[in-house]
Amino acid sequence: MGLVVYDTLSRQKKPFETIEPGVVRMYVCGPTVYDSAHIGHAMSAIVFDVVRRYLEYRGYKVRHVMNFTDVDDKIIARANESGEDPFDIANRYIEDWHRHTRDLNLLPATHYPKVSETIQQIIEIVDGLIRKGYAYEANGSVYFRVRADDDYGKLSRRKLDEVLRGTRVDVQEEKEDPNDFALWKAWRPGEPYWESPWGKGRPGWHIECSAMSLKYLGEQLDIHGGGTDLIFPHHENEIAQSESYTGKVPFVRYWMHNGMLQLGNEKMSKSLGNMITIDEFLERYDADVLRLIILSSHYRTPLLFTWGVAEENKRALERLRGALRPPIGDSTTGEAVDELNRAVIETRERFEAAMDDDFNTAGALGHLFELVTAINRARDAGVGGTPFAEAQATFRELTGVLGLRLESQEGLSGEIGPFVDLLVEVRGELRAAKLWALADRIRDRLRELGIVLEDGPKGTTWRRES
Repeated sequence: MGLVVYDTLSRQKKPFETIEPGVVRMYVCGPTVYDSAHIGHAMSAIVFDVVRRYLEYRGYKVRHVMNFTDVDDKIIARANESGEDPFDIANRYIEDWHRHTRDLNLLPATHYPKVSETIQQIIEIVDGLIRKGYAYEANGSVYFRVRADDDYGKLSRRKLDEVLRGTRVDVQEEKEDPNDFALWKAWRPGEPYWESPWGKGRPGWHIECSAMSLKYLGEQLDIHGGGTDLIFPHHENEIAQSESYTGKVPFVRYWMHNGMLQLGNEKMSKSLGNMITIDEFLERYDADVLRLIILSSHYRTPLLFTWGVAEENKRALERLRGALRPPIGDSTTGEAVDELNRAVIETRERFEAAMDDDFNTAGALGHLFELVTAINRARDAGVGGTPFAEAQATFRELTGVLGLRLESQEGLSGEIGPFVDLLVEVRGELRAAKLWALADRIRDRLRELGIVLEDGPKGTTWRRES
């Protein structure tokens, strides 16, 4: 069947076909950098990291752009409160995001544009929209004329006359219509500004992403991603201004939106103050735990977070890591080997089938856990050598497509490892001398510390307890 992707605009899954053969143009809305990033931001980043990884696994070259909104009302408000320069604040949190990128094992984007570095492109687009009759200037600000766009509301399925209901809209007397949105905001004291044909000012929120995507990916995109909270008004307005400016329809082939991460009954949000920062989470758990939490649910569904869920996924991570334990036998033929080989082939086929169905990571993970069971069963049956190594290599490859590192915690293979190795060696000498009680004492004390010894035909191996 091939890869199918759910498109928010059409409300259906569609076969994945790119504008340029073999190349994916993917734009993902990044954070507004006025405060520490929380695990809700990490959810969106991880979702689209896996989308990219799978597309690359399938042979596509992905041109991935993720922006930083460094010109925004919230940053300005924070700067005025603290007395800092707004760009110093923004740059500090941008540096934090790059650190999170490494911590969370996110593939770096191809480009990380900033609004402050795209001002000239923004001015050109705004001027072009005025010339085409889609925008107008009023007292130094410029607004998009939504009633000039015949299919405005097609993404959110909202009728224009109903847009104001329950929606925060910036109502200004100078607007022709309350639904019109700002492309350029006239300067006010205490705000950064740039010179423009309409006087000093700064860009509106929505025009920023249109300019950055146009600059780095062209007039049309294959994938535009973000959270469901961005469907309206942000992405709706992006469509209106981008298609009106370029005349190219559609602006985006596949609109992909991830569900919101929730604490209790509310979405995680800086403005609501109910957030767990990425740093706070990583103080308690491995980054792979957060990735498992997110990938265990379909990306389009809301996800309820609790610390209990984190504990469950910590145990699931240990189970996955268990598949990478070394073999205890060396058998390379027989029924157990044949069963392992079949499991490897079936896992890859089922993994790809799940991911081809709109990036169904929950289904893909389920098949990987089945492979864990097959590998452990083969180990217990004494399978080793090339068949066992190839099974583990396939497991490594497919978990890598999901961005899982599966590294041991607490540096057991580093600083602690040599001491465990020494104790294993001493225990071996005690057993050879038939000092069974002392040998068993070492084994039991290591078990109390979370280290399991496994005796096999080729000697003793050790691992962390799952």
